[in-house]
Amino acid sequence: MQSEALKPVEFSLGGKPFHALTAGEPGKPLLLFLHGFPEYSGAWEEILPQLADRYYCVAPDQRGYGKSWKPEGIESYKVSALVADAAAMIHHFAPEGRAAALIGHDWGASVAYALAIRLPELIDRLVILNSVHPAVFQQVLARGGAQTAASQYITWLRAEGSEQVLAAENFAKLFELFSAEMDLSWMTPERRAAYAEAWGGVEGLKAMIHWYRASRITVPAPGERLAEDPLAGIDPAELRITMPHLLIWGPEDTAFVPEVRDGLADYCDDLRVREIPGTDHWLAHQRPEAVVEAIRGFLEEG
Repeated sequence: MQSEALKPVEFSLGGKPFHALTAGEPGKPLLLFLHGFPEYSGAWEEILPQLADRYYCVAPDQRGYGKSWKPEGIESYKVSALVADAAAMIHHFAPEGRAAALIGHDWGASVAYALAIRLPELIDRLVILNSVHPAVFQQVLARGGAQTAASQYITWLRAEGSEQVLAAENFAKLFELFSAEMDLSWMTPERRAAYAEAWGGVEGLKAMIHWYRASRITVPAPGERLAEDPLAGIDPAELRITMPHLLIWGPEDTAFVPEVRDGLADYCDDLRVREIPGTDHWLAHQRPEAVVEAIRGFLEEG
């Protein structure tokens, strides 16, 4: 059951319908929370109320998810379109057109990184939960090591018909993918029902999976390397994170191995890393109070 502090909001971007959960008063500094796969705005329901005293907290269903717009076609899910959505949300919910922080997890973190790189003037601070800078991720994948092995699910998801397999038997395969040898004890029967409703069957999953199909990330086959440098010709200065950046990390994650963090500092002007022991990829559900403490400390530091 959702907290009474949470308020659902329906809004429009470019004439297209979007949905969000909010907490706090409009006009306070904006915190925009971006969920990942296969979640939705409810991913943040334990976090938003705890920060609503000083901030206006907004967690949208991103395009293709939950109650928000689900355009057809893979092209509609390119990173440029997803970043445009997030930028429009900042302008919609922050009258001054700037967010105190952009907070992303998993795929939402990929959008957050891209926006921080392309439109740094829209956010004061960047907070990422268990995800990785896209350039670092691609470089690590190119080497064909442990992260490449852990990321083979991406290739499987991109295959035609994966949404049918995931939706079968009341999403049995999707819940299996969700757990992936990680702690899913937080997934109560009530929450499981809420997730199943948000996924919306085969067509809903198809829109969600189009994020993977539209991505330019290249995943080598197991044991193989990419023959060419995937970032050849790209100036690293064009990929920098210039605002203060906090990475909150669940060290028991099996979706991202520790080596994906190794090169991150090279792309950041001001990086902090906070590990939360005993958590994995789903740390916002497993230790929400610790995540809130880390975010608040970062936002309110002198």
